[in-house]
Amino acid sequence: MILTVFLGIDVGTTAIKFGVIKENELLYTSEFPLKTYGDDRIKYQNRSEILQALKEGILQIPIQLRKAITKMSFSVAMHSLMPMDNSNQVFLWSDLQAAQVIQRFKETPLASKFYEISGTPIHAMSSFAKLLYFHQEKDYAKKMQWYGIKELVMNYFTGHYVIDYATASATGLFDLKKKQWSQEILEYLGINQEQLARLVDTDESFAMLPAMRNLFDFGQSIQVIVGASDGTLAAYASYYATGRAASLTIGTSGAVRKVSNEIQLDSLKQNFCYYLKNNLWVKGAPSNNGGVVLAWSAENLGKNPATFYESLPKLLEKTPLGSKGLRFFPYLNGERAPYWSNEIKGGFHDLTLQHSREDMIRSVVEGMLLNMRQLVELVALGEELSVSGGFFQTAVLGQLAADIFGSTCFYAPQNEPIFGLYYLLEQPELVIEKPQQVFVPQLSSSHEYEKLAQNYFSVNS
Repeated sequence: MILTVFLGIDVGTTAIKFGVIKENELLYTSEFPLKTYGDDRIKYQNRSEILQALKEGILQIPIQLRKAITKMSFSVAMHSLMPMDNSNQVFLWSDLQAAQVIQRFKETPLASKFYEISGTPIHAMSSFAKLLYFHQEKDYAKKMQWYGIKELVMNYFTGHYVIDYATASATGLFDLKKKQWSQEILEYLGINQEQLARLVDTDESFAMLPAMRNLFDFGQSIQVIVGASDGTLAAYASYYATGRAASLTIGTSGAVRKVSNEIQLDSLKQNFCYYLKNNLWVKGAPSNNGGVVLAWSAENLGKNPATFYESLPKLLEKTPLGSKGLRFFPYLNGERAPYWSNEIKGGFHDLTLQHSREDMIRSVVEGMLLNMRQLVELVALGEELSVSGGFFQTAVLGQLAADIFGSTCFYAPQNEPIFGLYYLLEQPELVIEKPQQVFVPQLSSSHEYEKLAQNYFSVNS
């Protein structure tokens, strides 16, 4: 039996990560940054630069290790859209050109209907929203081919423009139940299936182009497997490694996800629900305002930004729960779930002369976590959470999160999409490790936060 030597490649919005895995062991890892262009409204990357970073990253892998690789697969950032013209632009999820157009569309009956078909929230991030905007603006030729990052990298290595069901299910163009492009949605946009890539399941395998095998010194029998999207794979990595279906990550942004064996949708609050593999979906809700809010607080409220995070435990210890009635709405970057609005704003509420700088900082932390609590309730109400991200490396913040959520939180950093790819395609036997840290809600604090959460985000409360 030939053991798999697996190369996972995660094409994110800030970097491309490479990982070589054999028998659950990470043999090699590296990361190449990607540059984003545009302004506050337009966000795109250069497709030639993406492919160049791919090439350089693979060539940095030691040649003997490259020759041993038997399988290669891809995780990609969701919601990208790439017109096949001479611009070289790949529009990212953070591109907001469609904000006004999609806001008007949300007021129509079709908005709820298309959400129910696709499982993709109606928001400017989606490929649907971008295409709707470009169609109305008539910026591109009517018969333009429209692809994304997954199609770009698959064509580079195999000569085929294909997209997996998981990545397609985040476009807003995919029928989640039928596992095909939605004819109704495409007709509304004035495009047809021939303008999009061919759909395949997440474990579909392809032969690599001979020229690419030779360029990278890969073996003759290397398989290229299409893979999935970064969010679904992060959720699956945590689920497979810990056995817990629900996970929470707080990095710069944040997301709550749950692996489920059924499609679960909420037309009012619009959680996402994306395909992962046969009879497995990932339900979730993302926030724009995770660690970025703390970084803002460090720069603007901290005495010394360099020591801000070190000083947080002592500050939280000496300030009272609820910040003396001061509330902070953490919407400094618009917000996705549960509001799905680019216009929502952040700020302090009920600020008085009695409040100190320390009270303000505590209210920032509490406001950010109380906002995340709304996502926990939407996706994984009453469930234990596997938690990851730099936020939880500070124990007092992990404990505060458990108190605010009212959920036991198990710190488990196994949420890398590359490992999600490996688990998805190889299904290795794992010994589920005990979490490094467990944060159990303190009943008195949790009870107080439960009362606080009931009307925290109501301006008139």
